[in-house]
Amino acid sequence: MNDTVQMIFGLLGGLALFLFGMNMMSESLQKAAGDRMRSVLAFLTKNPVMGVISGALVTAVLQSSSATTVMAIGFVSAGLMTLPQAISIIFGANIGTTITAQIIAFNLSDYIYIIIFAGFIIDFVAKKQNLKYIGRTILAFGLLFEGIDIMGSAMAPLAQSQVFADMIGKVADNRFLGLVTGMLMTLVVQSSSATIAVLQNIASQAGPDGVTSIIGLTGAIPVLLGDNIGTTITAILASIGQSRNAKRTALAHCIFNLSGSLLFIWFVGPYARFIEWISPKGNEIDVISRQIANAHTGFNITMTLIWTPLIYVMVKIVMKLIPDDKKTIGDLMQPKYLDYHLIGQPVSALHMASREVLHCAHIVQDMLANAEKVTGETSAQTLEVVKKDADAVTNLSRSINDYLAAIFASGTLTEDQASKATGALLMQNDVDRVSELCASIINNIAVTQTQKKHYSEDAIADMRKSLHIVREMFDEILRITIEGTNDETEILRKDRDKIMNLDEKLRKKHMKRVAKKNCDAKLTVQFNELLHDLDRIGSCCLNLSDTAMSDMNFRELIKGEPQPGQSGLAPAANIE
Repeated sequence: MNDTVQMIFGLLGGLALFLFGMNMMSESLQKAAGDRMRSVLAFLTKNPVMGVISGALVTAVLQSSSATTVMAIGFVSAGLMTLPQAISIIFGANIGTTITAQIIAFNLSDYIYIIIFAGFIIDFVAKKQNLKYIGRTILAFGLLFEGIDIMGSAMAPLAQSQVFADMIGKVADNRFLGLVTGMLMTLVVQSSSATIAVLQNIASQAGPDGVTSIIGLTGAIPVLLGDNIGTTITAILASIGQSRNAKRTALAHCIFNLSGSLLFIWFVGPYARFIEWISPKGNEIDVISRQIANAHTGFNITMTLIWTPLIYVMVKIVMKLIPDDKKTIGDLMQPKYLDYHLIGQPVSALHMASREVLHCAHIVQDMLANAEKVTGETSAQTLEVVKKDADAVTNLSRSINDYLAAIFASGTLTEDQASKATGALLMQNDVDRVSELCASIINNIAVTQTQKKHYSEDAIADMRKSLHIVREMFDEILRITIEGTNDETEILRKDRDKIMNLDEKLRKKHMKRVAKKNCDAKLTVQFNELLHDLDRIGSCCLNLSDTAMSDMNFRELIKGEPQPGQSGLAPAANIE
């Protein structure tokens, strides 16, 4: 194998190992962090400054601005976060992502293998799941640096090549060429952290003189600015097919980085001198990696300080560029919260699935209310509304099942998360069943009217009483699901017993009315079927309460939102 091919393979292999380590570290950190990261985003967004802080903290912990950006876009798309909040979080994410470059600037070559070994041992020996994730994080951290080390070794002979030196010299001498080069690198690799790591590696190589950096800080800064433009493609891809607010959030990310790069490109020289002044002193090839990391951090902090006070100006800009479509009408058949971009982030994905389950439950609430109203006279319009609601729940139930199946298939769930996903699935199945039974009750009543047969006023009163109990029971289960305690399930059991006792009583009363010819005897079958459907709804309500209060604890999937007026997230008890 000739030297050129070996060098190319070394660069590609090192980059692959770096990206693998980054992804593995981010995934392990997300699993170890669990609900805490979502809680930070939920509670620390009371104002733009707190939003910036939360975005920076979450990104610094997860080591992935893409994860934070996609999470924010998913939340704003689902209406769980306002547009200014999501934008402030993305501003913070730009600061948090610079931690990666700062870590890379440390020279850990002598400790790589002990770090990898330590991470492997912790992961291999640990019994607790969280400790295993910590071990995998350490292992991934070591692999990340091993990738950097491999890239550095591969580039060492390349830096001595006059052809390569001339090519890098052109990039260093032309700031706009450097900007485009950085942007294209990030667009291809889809990771600004990776391209900045490559840049730090290239800059750490000595030029033909053997003393100074092959590119220098003034040559590296334009490439760094291009990296920041290229990374916005992740947000754009995440917003495809999402709501207008999601697209606006992605656009704000683009404007933030684009405006900053176009501003800084005119001050590369003074900015480079400032970075050299605040950075450690020493031989250029020894300190330039830290200088690039500081330039990256300084750029994002400066642009955040500029844009945070102007966040509502940013909102107006993106609203103007992506205006509301007044002709758009919400389609009840389409999921409101499911976002496939969040599949790789199980905490957020499960939260979205649980919100969709509650969305279905609220539609069923309307169906039960309509059922109670139409026990007397059923209008064609009401029947059509109930039919559409039932079709919507069926369609949404299928979407939820597919979404949860995708979460399971992603292989990112912990045992606890898998249990909660199962709970969400069981809950949706019961909600869907209540919808079917409610539609059956309405159809039952409609059929009797079509046949021009009518229940007596006493029979109608009994049906309304039963439907009222069932509706209140369903309302109660939703309240308990969202905010209740385990002690309150006893209320539902008493209601269920009440329905069973009422069922037997109503059957006897109906037979007495038939004997007295107050009710048509031919309605007996329909009446018994209606009572049977009511009884089964009561059973479904008990199943719902058992699921919500079981070890799966469905409530944990939807908790964590602030109270109304705190931070703009939709309050848990009123998510529609």
